[in-house]
Amino acid sequence: MIKGKRNQLANVGNKFQTTAKKVLCCCSAGLLRSPSLANVLHKEFGFNTRAVGCDKEYALIPISQALIWWADEIVFVNKENFDSLDQEEKDEISDVGVKVIILNVEDDFNWNDPSLNKTLMLSYTNRAF
Repeated sequence: MIKGKRNQLANVGNKFQTTAKKVLCCCSAGLLRSPSLANVLHKEFGFNTRAVGCDKEYALIPISQALIWWADEIVFVNKENFDSLDQEEKDEISDVGVKVIILNVEDDFNWNDPSLNKTLMLSYTNRAF
């Protein structure tokens, strides 16, 4: 059985999400960089996005097995966020075969700051395409 909150489990197979690429955006707490990235990717490419945090102690919405299964692609805003995952989560990502992209965006911005959005967009397009 897939682990996750009931709403996350419902989204794994939700037929009403369209065929847009599903991108899970991950930072430390899921409060500043990953929600900004989710906004940028949705606005620029029409992706179906979610924002989560990798740090289970203080993430607003922590990464979960259900969200890993939901995603077509997982974008970590920096290597430290990817490295902070449990081995079980890394194995799950590998087992499911989700594409992983790791950006190099430090935690030096306010939410949705124009310079953050530009940095995220450039970093994503340089690594994803």
